[in-house]
This record gives sequence, structure tokens and C-alpha cells, in this order.
Amino acid sequence: MNLIRKLPGPLLVFLGACSLSFGGLIVKSFEGATLWQILFWRTIFFLLVISLYLILTYQKKVFKSFYNSGIPGLFAGFVLSFGFCAYVFSMYNTTVANANFIIQTQTIFLAIFGYFILKEKISAITLTSIILAISGIFLMVGNSLSPGQMTGNIAAFIMPISFAVLILVVRKYPSVDMVPAQFIAGVLALLIGFLMSEKILISAHDIFLGFLAGFMQLGFGFILITIGAQRTPSAMVGVIMLTEAVLGPIWAWLLINEQPPFIVIIGGSIVIFAVLLQFYNLYIIKKKIV
Repeated sequence: MNLIRKLPGPLLVFLGACSLSFGGLIVKSFEGATLWQILFWRTIFFLLVISLYLILTYQKKVFKSFYNSGIPGLFAGFVLSFGFCAYVFSMYNTTVANANFIIQTQTIFLAIFGYFILKEKISAITLTSIILAISGIFLMVGNSLSPGQMTGNIAAFIMPISFAVLILVVRKYPSVDMVPAQFIAGVLALLIGFLMSEKILISAHDIFLGFLAGFMQLGFGFILITIGAQRTPSAMVGVIMLTEAVLGPIWAWLLINEQPPFIVIIGGSIVIFAVLLQFYNLYIIKKKIV
């Protein structure tokens, strides 16, 4: 785990975003599980990887890590649990592209929260990246938000708000490990999935997908993002996270034939350029420091 913490923060956020981008594909690949069953099994395996991380990191001081996260960790975990539920609900009730595009409005929330609450200045390059990225998203969305999928679309907005709150807490308390907060979020989401499901047992195929979704996609994704966000400005985290919006629809297009229109490809290219511009901004900052 110490090796992970030595990697550049923006790189960890980027790798986390790549991991999260497989979420829509996995949810759409379930055969017979209901959305609440998906939430339950996804969270089971998510809690497993978070538990392993906490045990390997803190060993005998695992419980103390929860105490150290304090009220900020409890608050972040509570808010994030709604995001976990909203993610599965939106992916289940709308297209992968729609959900991913809406989720990436987190860029706006992160920049605004970071500016007003954390007093983080937004550089000209970061502001340009945000404008380009948001323009690319609007271009990709176009008229694709059909009224028939409005419930899923509306639910998707809960995820960027909850994610922005998590990153905001991470940035405000950079010395506090917020991975315990993710465990709290997982426990709450697990309870919601259990209470809303008529039955828990699903096919072996769907349980395996639950493993991929919880252990690999969500677990590793959020661990990398949480650690990386401690050393990455809020606005920059938001722009880098847009990678998820581009890759998510691509996986759905290639593997389950959920084909986005050509305009999505153009908009996605603009978003990728915005992300690369942020990496260039990081290079300039480091060069000035040296």
C-alpha cells in the first residue's frame, strides 16, 4: 500500500477513473438479478476489498482508523452511501452513456465547492479544461436524454453530488484517511440493498459479476481515487474523472453493443483533450517548483 501512496496523486485518480468506467458495462451484463440484488452483492465484495485494505494498512489499529476519521468520515460515508445506491439505480434504468455523462457534472460541483469552501484557486489552464470538458459532455449528451429514462437520469445526479462531497472532505482533511468512510458507505448501501430485495440468492454468473463490480471495479477504483485526491486539487480531480464518462460508453459499445452516436465520439475526444491539458498543467506546476 505504501507503493501506491508514492505514485502521483493525479495518476492515481486517473487509474481509479479507468476502473470505475467498467461499472455500467458490468451492471448491464447481469442476467436475472434485480437492481437491489445487484446493489447487495456488489457491496458485499466492495466491503471485502475495503476490509483487506484497512487490515493490510492498519493491522491491529483498524478500529482506531475509524475513530481517527471522526465526524468528517462518518458524514462522508453517509452521503456516499446514497451515491452507491443511485449509481446502480441509474445504470439499471438508463443508458450507460446517459448515466456517465450526468455523473461527470461532478466537475462543476468540485470546482465550485473547492473555490467557495476550500478557497482553492482555479488556474487559467484548469478553467479552460473545465470549460472544454463540460462543452464536450453537452455535445455528447445532445438530445439523448429521453423522457422515458428520466427517473434513471435524475437519480444519476445524486452520484456526482455525493462524490464531490467525499472529495471535498478528503481535501479539507488531507491527513485523515477517508477509506474507512467508504466502509461506512458500503455498510449502509448493503443494508438498503438487503431491505429492498425480496430475496438475496442469485445465479453464480451474477454473483461473479457482483465480484467484478464490487471488488475490482468499485473497490480498487475508490481506493485509488481517495488516496490520489489527497494530493490533487479538487478542480483537477473533477476534470481527470471525466475519463470515466468517455471510457464507460466505449466499453458498453464494444462489448454489449450499446452504440453511441458519432457526436458522442467527437465530444469524448474533447473531454480526453481536457484531461490531457490537466496533466500538462501538472507538469508546468512541478517544473516551476523545481
